[in-house]
Amino acid sequence: MRRFLPHLGLSYGQKLFLLATVPLLLAVAAISVLVANQSRQLADREIRALETQLIEAKKAELKNYISIARTAFVNIYGRAAPDDADAQLEVTQILSAMLYGQDGYFFVFDYDGNNLVSPRQTYLIGKNWRGLSDLNGVEITDPIIDVARNGGGYHSFDWTKPSTGETARMVTYVVGLQDWKWAVGTGIFIDDVLETVAAARAEVEARVQRTSFYILVITVAALTLVFLSGFVITVRERRLADAKLKALTQRVFDAQEEERGRVARELHDGISQLLVGVRYALDSASRRLKTGDARGMESLDKGIDHLSGAIQEVRRISRDLRPGVLDDLGLGPALKALTDDFGTRTGIKTSFNTVVFRNRLDQESKIALYRIAQEALTNIERHANATQVTIDVRGHKKGATMRIADDGQGLPQDTPIQRRSAGGLGLRNMQERVEQLDGTLRIFSSRSGTVIVAEVPLSHILKPESDGTEKTRKARA
Repeated sequence: MRRFLPHLGLSYGQKLFLLATVPLLLAVAAISVLVANQSRQLADREIRALETQLIEAKKAELKNYISIARTAFVNIYGRAAPDDADAQLEVTQILSAMLYGQDGYFFVFDYDGNNLVSPRQTYLIGKNWRGLSDLNGVEITDPIIDVARNGGGYHSFDWTKPSTGETARMVTYVVGLQDWKWAVGTGIFIDDVLETVAAARAEVEARVQRTSFYILVITVAALTLVFLSGFVITVRERRLADAKLKALTQRVFDAQEEERGRVARELHDGISQLLVGVRYALDSASRRLKTGDARGMESLDKGIDHLSGAIQEVRRISRDLRPGVLDDLGLGPALKALTDDFGTRTGIKTSFNTVVFRNRLDQESKIALYRIAQEALTNIERHANATQVTIDVRGHKKGATMRIADDGQGLPQDTPIQRRSAGGLGLRNMQERVEQLDGTLRIFSSRSGTVIVAEVPLSHILKPESDGTEKTRKARA
């Protein structure tokens, strides 16, 4: 499914909806098939049991009819000889008169296949019906004679119903009069049983269809609920995303304004004053040299010193904005220069430790860790009142870790981490930089100091380069 979805050109919401609905539809389809099959199997067993019960009742009824008939002619048959034509005629008359219901009657065939009694279908009488079969090819006369020869039994076939003239299934019970070589039997139509079974099967099928319909309705309701829930969640997430995007844009603007303000302050407080001093010294030297004052060279030297200071300040600002040593030598030397400059400027005792991993961090990781260290030192200088700072950077089998620790007063404990920095941007910027690298940022703070641990995953560690290149970069971190 995950391999197939990207080729459909669907949006993220549509893919999510498919992932939520397709398994549901498959499960519902499987449940529907299972329920339908189980219902049909159970109903089929019950219907077969009902059919068997009804047919057995019909067969028992046939036996009773045969018993009544035998009672009617048993005395005649018992006293008659095998060739007593008068007795045989009397028995055929008795059986012809024994009609019951709309379609019930008794029939008689001799063992040669000649019909002797058929009161409701007299056209059969006196004719030989050996080989007779019904519309489905089921033999009629021959099996009846065979059953009679063997003492008696049942036989089923399709036969014309006297009351309607339509063909229906008939069950017969036949006994044999062995002295006369007669097959005496009666039959009963079981179309009412078959209609009852068919109605039961139709009811089962209707129940299965109703159950399938209910499952379909529930499925549609569930899909509608999933769709509406997804729609509400999508709208809510989109609103949250828009709000976060606006907040992020505002933070970017705030960061830009803060950086512009810092650069403007440094230009105004540092370079601008130095350049004013240079101009004043050069003007003073120019006036004195014109008047032959020997102090003109002294003013000129002072202006040169101020100009050198301005150049150094420009270099410092440029290094803060984008240190060239980070691109040229790597993260270790850049952090070393940053901590040395920080200690010199603030008077805070700083130490930097690193384990050489040969400049194998990718560019994004180097910039992110450098900016995190820069932001951390800025916060320490402004808020921590620390006397000692330690920075440790090392690579390991899981990636790279930078640890920054100070012995200052710690972060305010009653303020969320996202707001524990000047302007609400410091630590939040650190967190976002690390999250862009799929790394982690952990902050441990107490009244005895603060520890910031930034971890970069192994995916941002470059593969080792050739030996010749590594030897030239052995001292780079």
